[in-house]
Amino acid sequence: MSPVQATITAVRPRRAFAILGPLRQDAYLAVGLATLASVIAVTVGSGRHPDALGWALLLGLHVPLAWRRRAPLAVLALTIPLIAFYHQQNYNHSAPTAASMVVLYTVAVSSGPRRTAAIGCAVVGLMLVLKIDHGMAGLAVSFQITGWIVSMLVLGGYIRVHRENAAAALERAERAERTREEEAGRRVAEERLRIARDLHDLLAHSITLIGVQTSVAAHVLGADPGRLDRAAVAEALDDIAETCRTARGELRTTLEVLRDPGSPDSRGPLPGLHGLVDLARTAAGAEVKLTVTAEEVPPAVGAAAYRIVQEALTNAVRHGGRDDVTVHVRVHEDDGALRVHVTDDGSGAGDGLPGFGLVGMRERARSVGGTVDAGPREDAKGFEVKAVLPLGGPR
Repeated sequence: MSPVQATITAVRPRRAFAILGPLRQDAYLAVGLATLASVIAVTVGSGRHPDALGWALLLGLHVPLAWRRRAPLAVLALTIPLIAFYHQQNYNHSAPTAASMVVLYTVAVSSGPRRTAAIGCAVVGLMLVLKIDHGMAGLAVSFQITGWIVSMLVLGGYIRVHRENAAAALERAERAERTREEEAGRRVAEERLRIARDLHDLLAHSITLIGVQTSVAAHVLGADPGRLDRAAVAEALDDIAETCRTARGELRTTLEVLRDPGSPDSRGPLPGLHGLVDLARTAAGAEVKLTVTAEEVPPAVGAAAYRIVQEALTNAVRHGGRDDVTVHVRVHEDDGALRVHVTDDGSGAGDGLPGFGLVGMRERARSVGGTVDAGPREDAKGFEVKAVLPLGGPR
């Protein structure tokens, strides 16, 4: 037998027992109450000892108790007439008391407050009708029995409210657990998206620069082998090595996040406006004119602006269509927002396959509540990126 089949086989008897459990318990309770009532009927209490009819009524009124939790109102409808007829025959009046209290308690537990109050009034009224011929003695007994009836109904109502509150608390706990799981899943998805954006920006920018710098070195080597410009070749190779070192450092930081996402220092310092100068200096294949007129900004806003400029420079170098593309980068504060404006004089978006660069720009802007507009310039000369990043976050 496989483990799955063994598990199913073990679970089925438990389910069957769970279904039969309440009925068995109520049947045992009915037998126990019938035994107690029989002992009381021949020992204590007022009224005459039961004869054959009395024993039939006394034992018969306990039979419906086996279904008290499945059909409490039906059990009440069957039990009350038997109890009333039993008392009318002046048999031992204390014997069926326990059974009647159990029935009233069950009705109160399973019914609402209005129905419980109506049933209680009906039972008290029926009792008064039975006791009206007994004079003052019957009135005193009626008050005593009314107290027991009200106590059972109040106890049942309290237990019902307690169970409802417990069920509501359990439902709230389960809902909170589902909410926590959904929130954890959302955070995991957001973290994966952030890492994907970081890797895209890092690899796309670095590989583009390495490609341009390698092309420069190859051009210098092949242009005039007899008059080799060793200094130009060395500078191109140094640029490639520096780009590789920078990319390796950023990639190490990203991998540290993947290895230990709970570490507070795993993400390292965020890139910001202070890194724009080095970013412009390493943009091989383009002449970058950078203007930054912004004071200290929130780290998240600075990081978003850095990545947007980085992607804009990568696109300008990759899709510019020329080796001497000029890129104007302006970053300034205006009206409570950091504004980023990047333009180039290249050929526009180019003919390559669409990537995730513009999508990543917009996602980074949305992460700080901003927007990005990107497209060909109005004069059809080059490409333009405009970003508005609110400065409402903590500085």
